[in-house]
Amino acid sequence: MSTLTQRTSGLVQRRTEAIRSAAAEKEKESGGEEDEVRRGEEEDDDKGDSKETRLTLMEEVLLLGLKDREGYTSFWNDCISSGLRGCMLVELALRGRLQLEASGVRRKSLLARKVICKSDAPTGDVMLDEALKHIKETQPPENVQSWIELLSGETWNPLKLHYQLRNVRERLAKNLVEKGVLTTEKQNFLLFDMTTHPLTNSTIKQRLVKKVQDSVLEKWVNDPHRMDKRVLALILLAHSSDVLENAFAPLQDEQYDLAMKRVHTLLELEPEKESAKPNVNELMWAVVAAFTK
Repeated sequence: MSTLTQRTSGLVQRRTEAIRSAAAEKEKESGGEEDEVRRGEEEDDDKGDSKETRLTLMEEVLLLGLKDREGYTSFWNDCISSGLRGCMLVELALRGRLQLEASGVRRKSLLARKVICKSDAPTGDVMLDEALKHIKETQPPENVQSWIELLSGETWNPLKLHYQLRNVRERLAKNLVEKGVLTTEKQNFLLFDMTTHPLTNSTIKQRLVKKVQDSVLEKWVNDPHRMDKRVLALILLAHSSDVLENAFAPLQDEQYDLAMKRVHTLLELEPEKESAKPNVNELMWAVVAAFTK
């Protein structure tokens, strides 16, 4: 009887160990996949920034557009709204969430190709995840130009107004407040009160400005395909949002002229030709095409 009990307990023990081993192996595999995704996202982030102050393209463009002391963007800037939506699409593309459909045998133009959800894995950013959810669930798919308009609310179709991402600047500013870059204040204008977000961490703003300046001055490589993809996207999208010159304002006249000359070199590139080259982000060039058409 005791021998039978020992055999049974040994069988149970071996079965339990086998189950544990299989579970551990499965957990290891899933953990490896998560690590791979995480590594990919970390490579896309700015290498010089700490984890707490790592900024998205949208946050960087907004930060360039904000007045340091006043804490708001220029009232005359009517480009930044659509520019920030373009930033979202490029950010999602750089993180491996979106891509353009295949160009096909007929070689469809960038603006004729639809935006496809490549991965619906959460990004950790509420607005990016919201935009990604819209794009994933929309059938038939839309092109880049349509998504910029839909996310901005610039559509005449009342059935598509639910795509609009509201209060984007305010929400981005709050993200920057949480990251310790900005603070929140109430300012009284003649007829109304307004929430503003003055700069508190000048180091991060200076680092951002210097990154933009260096990319077209000391670190200029005269070839967009040798430039860091995020920096190239930042320059092009900051220009589309009408905030790029803010980064060049502190420069001496000669440096300013040289910087703007090199920026115009980038702006004169033809997105269709550039997107056909190897190792490029096609969706980024589609966004550029949407703003320069």
